[in-house]
Amino acid sequence: MMSDAIKNFHKQFSYKPVIEQTKHLNKFNHYYVIGMGGSHLAADLALIWNPQLPLTIVSDYGLPSRITKKNLVIASSYSGNTEETIDGLKIALKKKLPVVVIAVGGKLITLAKKHCLPYIQLPNTGIQPRCALGFSLRALLKILGDEKGLQESSRLAQTLKPDAYEKPGKALAEKLTNKIPIIYSSRQNSAIAYNWKIKLNETGKIPAFYNVLPELNHNEMNGFDAQPATKQLCNKFHFVFLKDKNDHPRVQKRMAILERLYRERGLPVEISELRGKTAFEKMFSSLVLADWTAVYIAKHYKLESEQVPMVEEFKKLMEN
Repeated sequence: MMSDAIKNFHKQFSYKPVIEQTKHLNKFNHYYVIGMGGSHLAADLALIWNPQLPLTIVSDYGLPSRITKKNLVIASSYSGNTEETIDGLKIALKKKLPVVVIAVGGKLITLAKKHCLPYIQLPNTGIQPRCALGFSLRALLKILGDEKGLQESSRLAQTLKPDAYEKPGKALAEKLTNKIPIIYSSRQNSAIAYNWKIKLNETGKIPAFYNVLPELNHNEMNGFDAQPATKQLCNKFHFVFLKDKNDHPRVQKRMAILERLYRERGLPVEISELRGKTAFEKMFSSLVLADWTAVYIAKHYKLESEQVPMVEEFKKLMEN
């Protein structure tokens, strides 16, 4: 059940990833993570932890032409069967580029063993990819050789308390009921906002969107300057601002002003402060809150929160 996955989420940070077939794994000057959906979110979060990481995310078919043999391609798919990731891996093999695989199993692990590629086989606990961020993050940090990140994230096994966020998540879900959430954050926290959106889409089964400051101050907010002719449209939305005291001071000011302007126009705004002693605590406490919020939204609409039937239907149609 989704609620069990959330309650046990902190345990993922005690996971100790092991790289198999490491004889082909050297030091590289840049890393390219191929991944879709929940399988690239770990890389997004790693870049919040350390924006200086030489890391690029590829969420599409193919590979950028600029990749060389001095770079490492990281093929990441929780199931091991993601079509776009397998496509990128096969191109990397054809070009004889260095590759490492992260997956629970599936075609990726089979290909890694066949071609003697380094790989990390994630624990197969039966949870959804979006719920396995702890496993995926620690596997990625292991491949990057980020010992500090591994040490820092391991502390979440003791410090992160998922149960503490259930009640606030339920309360937020009640406020978002019958509304379309839009999540706002700074550019540096965009991966957290994007994760919120994904959790509300996949777990909550509702439309949800996100955007970042300062960019949205130059465009999106104008769409919510509610006039009599458009007020009915604007009334469908409810905003969640992810505030961070470490954001650029001008971004913090922009967020405060935007909150005031939206409230003056009758638009509902919820503030969610990013709190924690470390970057990992801040991001994952926020995401656990998002998990609980999404679960209780699904409960309100009497929907099953774990499975993603439309994604599975789409995959079958792609096979035809």
